[in-house]
Amino acid sequence: MPSVTWGVVQGRKERLVSRVIISDYLKSIGIVPNELEHLELPSTVDVMRDRVEFLQRIGLTVDDMNVYPLMLACSVRKNMIPVLGYLEKIGVSRSKLGDFVRNYPQVLHASVVVDLAPVIKLLRGLDVERSDIPYVLQRYPELLGFKLEGTMSTSVAYLVSIGVWPRDIGPMVTQYPFLLGMRVGTTIKPLVEYIVSLGLPKRILSRMLEKRTYILGYDLEETVKPNVSALLSFGVQPEAISSLIAQYPPILGLPLKAKLSTQQYFFNLKLKIDPEGFARALEKMPQIVSLSQNIMLKPVEFLRGRSMPDEDVAKMVVRCPQLLACRVELMKNSYYYFKSEMKRPMKDLFDFPEYFTYSLEARIKPRHQKMASKGISCSLDWLLNCSDRRFEERLHADYIDKDAEGPSFVMGGKLEMLGNDLISDQGNSDSDEEVLYRRTVSL
Repeated sequence: MPSVTWGVVQGRKERLVSRVIISDYLKSIGIVPNELEHLELPSTVDVMRDRVEFLQRIGLTVDDMNVYPLMLACSVRKNMIPVLGYLEKIGVSRSKLGDFVRNYPQVLHASVVVDLAPVIKLLRGLDVERSDIPYVLQRYPELLGFKLEGTMSTSVAYLVSIGVWPRDIGPMVTQYPFLLGMRVGTTIKPLVEYIVSLGLPKRILSRMLEKRTYILGYDLEETVKPNVSALLSFGVQPEAISSLIAQYPPILGLPLKAKLSTQQYFFNLKLKIDPEGFARALEKMPQIVSLSQNIMLKPVEFLRGRSMPDEDVAKMVVRCPQLLACRVELMKNSYYYFKSEMKRPMKDLFDFPEYFTYSLEARIKPRHQKMASKGISCSLDWLLNCSDRRFEERLHADYIDKDAEGPSFVMGGKLEMLGNDLISDQGNSDSDEEVLYRRTVSL
């Protein structure tokens, strides 16, 4: 008669034999099973073969399984099919399921009800559009492993507390879902406080983050602080740093020192602008750190081709560096109108190079024609550097102050080479914070 332990011993032997067979099978197809030694495996090699083939059908390779062999401990029926079916249900296309699992294989261990569905509900509660959820998850699938009351909720609460509009949280998450995984105390708050310490009001910073949320991903110690130091070392005035950041937020994350060195050398060699002039131009248009030198050289060569001395062209660029992003074809049209119709002296262009940044058809022509019809003479600054409403008020005033100057921050109209509408400050008495706000909103 068999002993009372015979069945237990026999069962152990069968399981050991089964594990050996499964291990040999995995090795035969190139999978290293070492990490599976202490996990519960299927009772037969046929079940393991089904798992491997199922994963291969969704696009995974043996190499993918070797990167995360624990996926082979997941049941096809209990784990893989429910999870992948749910992902497909919320919009992840079937052709992308393999990439999804490759990027975040831990999802196969998740429970649809306990782990996945609550995260999707949270994203919808943050106003992430239903159609954007697959995009968000494919960019940052690790979200599916976060606890709802942990990092995700605290990062959102902090952003709202500094002035981010709650209705903008959804678009921010869609643009940069990684913010939900950032710790407030060690990542977001130190970055925010440092930028605010540079003179940028929280109100402006919050608007900036709404439009360029990826700024939160810039490393404070490795990137942001060194970039601010680089700007100062190249002659940017401390009080101009906040304005510069508001105009061009990506400057905080660029490999800035090398770019500044290259562009400063180009300005000195080709544009005849000394380092101090480069710094002043940078303060007015920080995008020049990223502009192609070929693009910048063309407008300068056009101006020089109009018999303008190098020294005067250099002064024009320092006063209005937006010239460097103007399209030469548009500059030609504006220049010929200036010479043939407006019949003004060249000194007017030297005094107000911003002329080239305004639309010929939308602003220069109609305003000049109205002034000419009234027989009024005025400076280019007075003519162009104001809103349409303000221009009409000036046009119908009892007298004209010919020496009246526009606001100190003159950006002209749209610069199509940059792809952004650079701000034309239409006000005459706004606070510095209001000007910064408009610059940020325009980005």
